[in-house]
Amino acid sequence: MNTLAAVSTLFLPILVIAILLYALTKKTDAYGAFTEGGKEGIRLSISLLPFLLGMLVAINILRASGFLEAMNGWLAPVLVLFSLPPDLLPLLFIRPISGSASLGILADLTATYGPEHFISRAAAIVQGSTDTTLYVLTVYFGAVGIKKMGRALTIGLLADAAGMTAAILITVWYFS
Repeated sequence: MNTLAAVSTLFLPILVIAILLYALTKKTDAYGAFTEGGKEGIRLSISLLPFLLGMLVAINILRASGFLEAMNGWLAPVLVLFSLPPDLLPLLFIRPISGSASLGILADLTATYGPEHFISRAAAIVQGSTDTTLYVLTVYFGAVGIKKMGRALTIGLLADAAGMTAAILITVWYFS
């Protein structure tokens, strides 16, 4: 067994033992804190379900209705003017909404074009440079009861647009 494998095998048990020893030195009920955290996690999961369900329904409606394909057709001529491949458009629209759906689009683009193609590289960099802004706002703001999220939405979408633009420019610069 090599050193890395030994460290990775022993890391988690050593971490648990270290936490338990720390709790002992601080005279903390580690098991009670663990079970209380578990209860709180379950309550939080249940409170997030309606928000997650709403996001999943919205994503499926966008995909099943053909809206994304229609947007691709409408915006393709504009993208061609800027030398951007229209095949990236579905990823650019879905990424702020859903990480899983955008990862599926990334996998599809990579399978279609291969990992060395410009589109695959740009898609991978977009995936890593942006966040699921609408998902984060819906789930986390909804869970704590924040109703006014206009500024956070604006800033989040601007950050996503900046990340997407930078990702594509970096792909062009680095891989050309």
